[in-house]
Amino acid sequence: MLLLLQRVTRARVEVAGETVGAIGPGLLVLAGIEPGDGDAEIAKMAPRLLAYRVFADEAGRMNRSLADTGGGLLLVSQFTLAADTRSGLRPGFSTAAPPAEAERTFSALVEECRRLHAPGVETGRFGSHMTIDLVNDGPVTFLLRS
Repeated sequence: MLLLLQRVTRARVEVAGETVGAIGPGLLVLAGIEPGDGDAEIAKMAPRLLAYRVFADEAGRMNRSLADTGGGLLLVSQFTLAADTRSGLRPGFSTAAPPAEAERTFSALVEECRRLHAPGVETGRFGSHMTIDLVNDGPVTFLLRS
């Protein structure tokens, strides 16, 4: 599982011109699901992304997490994160989980994050062509791997 965390002042995802998820200050997380990802990865990664310290404390250091700030979380499935880009000029997608497996795993990740982060979890729409509008704060972006 690959989670690309971006600290944002706001983010929104649209499908066919309709906003399906939006947050104010918080994290936009693009999730790449790999073959075999499941309960073990979710149990590890959901708490980790909520506790990852990317927000400034009073001294300006990145010592506060999403759980500390109560900010929004916008989770968007993005199979291209799991692409094989080691050679050639076109990505390969055999390293990404098949759609049915990826949807089950992504949905379970969303539910676990909702269980752990009461302030709010928004999502895109799995399998849809989405447009994401965001303001990256910093910019601050981290890639977490399971």
